[in-house]
Parts: sequence; C-alpha cells; structure tokens
Amino acid sequence: MSTYSLPDLKYDYAALEPTISAKIMELHHSKHHQTYVNNLNAALESYAEAEAKNDVAKMIALQGAIKFNGGGHVNHSIFWENLAPSGGDGPSGDLEAAISAKWGSVENFMKTFNAQTAAIQGSGWGWLGSNDKGELAIVTMPNQDPLTSMTPLLGIDVWEHAYYLDYLNARPKYLESIWKVVNWGDVAARYSAAKA
Repeated sequence: MSTYSLPDLKYDYAALEPTISAKIMELHHSKHHQTYVNNLNAALESYAEAEAKNDVAKMIALQGAIKFNGGGHVNHSIFWENLAPSGGDGPSGDLEAAISAKWGSVENFMKTFNAQTAAIQGSGWGWLGSNDKGELAIVTMPNQDPLTSMTPLLGIDVWEHAYYLDYLNARPKYLESIWKVVNWGDVAARYSAAKA
C-alpha cells in the first residue's frame, strides 16, 4: 500500500515574510499539513484492512476521513507550490490573456477572486481552475474538499490557521496581501498542462 509524506518546501519558512510569517508557515506546514498526511495514511490503512475483510460498511464509513485528509494533503501540496518569495509579478502570456478575456483584467480577476473567497462561510479554499479547453473559472470549496471538477491552477487557503496569527479575523486583508507571493510561473505551468 502506498503511503503519503509531507512535501518539502522549496523555500524557508521565513521566505514569504512579511506577507506570511515564518511562525504561520512553520505551523501550517509542519503541523497542519503533516496531520492531514498522518490521518490520510491511517484512514487508507484502515480502508485496506476493511477491504480485505469485505467490510463494506467500514469502507463507506472511512470515505469522509479519506476525502477530508486526502483533500487537505492535495490542496496544501498545490498551495505550497503556488507560493514563492519572488512571486507577485502577475501572470503573463497565455494565462494573462485568458484571465483578461474572462474578467477584463488581472486586477478585476483578483477583486472577483477575493470577494468570492472571502465570502466562504467557515473554512475552505478559493481556486482558479481550468477545464481541458483552457476555460477559466473561480471556484470555492468548503473544508478540505479538493477541486475535482476542473484542473486546479491556483488555490488559496482560507482556513484561519493560514492567516490568523498575522491577520486575526481580517480575511479580506490576507487575501489582498497573498497576491504579493503568488508564484505565477507555477500557475502558468499548471494552465499549460491543463490545456495539453
């Protein structure tokens, strides 16, 4: 059976300061994401045991834990790649053209994304996704539900653990600031792959 592990970051915990503090990055990555990985592995192990025993009721009961913790692992793995200390320059090329065609400008896209993502009740994620034709959409997902209806290009975590130490309850302020560290090169590479 495969097990999952916490991915290494390509930058130090302090590298995204002042947008995201080293303390938040350390807690978010080494504690929160690690917990999703640990719980996913435990749920998958229990699932394999239940499957071996043909215990369908137990297999069904484990689906929620697999979805929640698997989603937490998938979402955060994308999130870390979507951020970079040298980010924030904005999209270019095909991605910029697609964003501008859909929302009129990159600035309008960011405003729309921020408004929709700030409006998530409770915890969740704001996503920029693409279908296989390269058509873009902003999609919000509750909890740790992964974006499966489209290819995820950019995910912004709006669970309080992602920002509370720095921004307290000011989710909109966090969303305004996060664009300073978005790794548009990673988002563009995901967009190119989605269209391939």
